[in-house]
Amino acid sequence: MKKMPKETSYFLDMDEEFAQEATAKYVLIPVPYDGTSTFVKGADKGPQAIIEASDSLELYDTMCGMEAYTAGIYTDTPQLDLSSPDTMVQSVYERACHFMDKGKMVGLLGGEHSVSVGAIQAAKERHPNLSVLQIDAHADLRDEYHHSPYNHACVMRRAQEMGANVVQVGIRNVCIEEKPNIVEDNTFYAHHIVGANPEWMDQVCDRLTDEVYLTIDLDGLDPSVLPATGTPLPGGLSWYELVRLLDKVAKNRRIVGFDVVELCPQPDNVVSDVLAATLVYRIITLLEMYKR
Repeated sequence: MKKMPKETSYFLDMDEEFAQEATAKYVLIPVPYDGTSTFVKGADKGPQAIIEASDSLELYDTMCGMEAYTAGIYTDTPQLDLSSPDTMVQSVYERACHFMDKGKMVGLLGGEHSVSVGAIQAAKERHPNLSVLQIDAHADLRDEYHHSPYNHACVMRRAQEMGANVVQVGIRNVCIEEKPNIVEDNTFYAHHIVGANPEWMDQVCDRLTDEVYLTIDLDGLDPSVLPATGTPLPGGLSWYELVRLLDKVAKNRRIVGFDVVELCPQPDNVVSDVLAATLVYRIITLLEMYKR
């Protein structure tokens, strides 16, 4: 079969027939936005780095024993308005709605974490009993930060205001202003779970409703595993802790949308890029394995 031209920007090195919008089950929306980040800049380069790194992946997943790409993965090339946090959120919302209304499973490639807000809003409108499962080092529960309610430090507060049930995993950095917005029963701090008996993963599932939006800030992983992120913190999840949690959630709940955000590529080290690309493909593979 004919391969897509190399200059075309698409996820995975796969045959053209599996990358068509009309027939693909999955749509990836790159959102190269880094307008509100406050430490290391560069998350706007994350989506393209993930796409380029995906070219190195084998299409067969040895853990799951399948080739999920055959369900079709279309990589969108949207003309998003990234001129301000507000217009970015609205543009992502509209694009996510466009594909969700066509029955597609939408995944975002970030970009900083604020890109998740529009997609969560689109999912919440279609799934009123939505939970948001957040993998992250930071609570992201500020009401506003640097004069914007759509700062990357506010994304989970916006999800709460939408009425979503927010469950937070891997948290290890909270400011005092966020404390009133922390739901302790739904918060799995890194110092309680990393390296612990994996029964905590069952507790995470118990806190989730049946329909889940999955948002993964890559700084939820330990920086020894993934150093290339804008706000790294020690003490995060390992790779296998993360994928075992995702396996349990995908098996027992219905994931209705997802994103992988906050990759800040380091030009001389592509390890983090490859991990992020592998994670995106693993999520799709788990969704195919546990079709709900």
